[in-house]
Amino acid sequence: MKATTPMTAPLERATTRPSTEAACRRTFAIISHPDAGKTTLTEKFLLYAGAVQEAGAVKARAGRRKATSDWMALEQERGISISSTVLQFGYRGFTVNLLDTPGHRDFSEDTYRVLTAADAAVMVLDVAKGIEPQTLKLFEVCHARRLPVITFLNKCDRPGRSPLELLDEIEDQIGLVATPVTWPVGEPGDFHGVIDRRNGAFVGFSRTARGGAAEAEEFSLTPEQAAASFGAAWAHAFEEAALLDEVGASLDVPSFLAGRTSPLFVGSALTNFGVRHLLDAVIDLAPGPSAIEDADGVPRELDAPFSGFVFKVQANMNPAHRDHVAFVRVCSGHFERGMILTHGTTGKPFATKYAASVFGSERETIDEAWPGDVIGLVNASGLRVGDSLYESDPVTFPPIPAFPPELIATAHPRDLSRSKQFKRGLAQLEQEGVVQILRRSVDDPTPILAAVGVMQFDVLQHRMEHEFGAALSLTGPHERTVRLTDEATAEQLRTLSGVEVLHRGDGALLALFQSPYWLARVASDHPDWMLEQIVTT
Repeated sequence: MKATTPMTAPLERATTRPSTEAACRRTFAIISHPDAGKTTLTEKFLLYAGAVQEAGAVKARAGRRKATSDWMALEQERGISISSTVLQFGYRGFTVNLLDTPGHRDFSEDTYRVLTAADAAVMVLDVAKGIEPQTLKLFEVCHARRLPVITFLNKCDRPGRSPLELLDEIEDQIGLVATPVTWPVGEPGDFHGVIDRRNGAFVGFSRTARGGAAEAEEFSLTPEQAAASFGAAWAHAFEEAALLDEVGASLDVPSFLAGRTSPLFVGSALTNFGVRHLLDAVIDLAPGPSAIEDADGVPRELDAPFSGFVFKVQANMNPAHRDHVAFVRVCSGHFERGMILTHGTTGKPFATKYAASVFGSERETIDEAWPGDVIGLVNASGLRVGDSLYESDPVTFPPIPAFPPELIATAHPRDLSRSKQFKRGLAQLEQEGVVQILRRSVDDPTPILAAVGVMQFDVLQHRMEHEFGAALSLTGPHERTVRLTDEATAEQLRTLSGVEVLHRGDGALLALFQSPYWLARVASDHPDWMLEQIVTT
């Protein structure tokens, strides 16, 4: 097999300066619409990195196969990604932190949190569908966070749309100029290989046994050899590549890092075509960790004392131990297991005896970490999403805002004797961000659950029953239009019909209108009332 030649060599680690170690890290997220092939691509990255022996599966004890990144029982049952997952592996001498995200819009809040911990993103598009609503929504978040984006046109082995048409769509809908690095030879559905526009060579892929469970064999041909082998398909691809040259749609790293262009690769994750090109691009093109601004806009330099922020919490990743893991993005300094940090929210010391690197649901104790790494702090029940941790120089990173809920439902335990488990489960799942919990008053015992999408309620019910032993009944959900308000406006709103004022756990007051039209009418009649839209970017 002829492997793709790396464009850069791994850095020599001659010192232990955090900035030097950070240069050997790549931390990125994969975003896509459901069914675009994101989870399959994640598995193939692990295969090419040598992190799994057989792509698409890790053998379960009963002989069943499950995706490494889809560790939750409900994910395996439904065949979709529900919870964001952290996967850390080595490739070409670099430490890669891959943040796998849910594709379904109902879990966009979880995806948003994960994007705060990434330095770049890989956007996966189905060649037959192009830009879809969830892809657009997630790209807007990437744009707001100034994340460089690499694009992968997936499923080129199946019938689909013209790649040139998709380039126009990417620019028209998200304002990003795609700069193809590889270009398909053969129409979608009759895919022979790619032109590597960096050197003009043809790279072909041999289909592998076991449906792509092993690496695809690559072979290179000169343009003359490719023309002889593929005739009209090569000539057509060569003409399109020349057209891309004429319009200047070529790789430009500075504009990519500035978020104006997106290096584009083509292939098929299912058959492993083009996967190595894409993974090499993450190493060669995506930026390493850099100084992250604190809440005051001051960059926290990589070589400053240790600091990090919590971007995700998750309970029961190991059901046998009923654990609680806080995922921390290391922003600066050198993390050493056992060090005593300061919890920014409370000012109290925080011990880090139980620190682990994470690989799906599996974990391994680690002794150190550097900027760009993601560490799992086990049994860190006092940490919340957005909390900052630091070693000596105090720092507070910007808060991670919550998405405005669109649906509400009322929850009741089916078995009143399980009320304690019901309360504990809801508190835990709210902390994870599965749903938001609202109440009519601070001491109201009846929780009102708020979510972006219906599937969040499905996850809540499943986990409450199977992880906390507290099956619940839901009344609803009902659609609502939500605005932030203050106490003075809340007093006025309580006299109106068609609107309800509820308390959020962080003390915020939310006005929930039964329709956007009623909200517009009230806002028009009372322009002095505080009805502030919840902004997430």
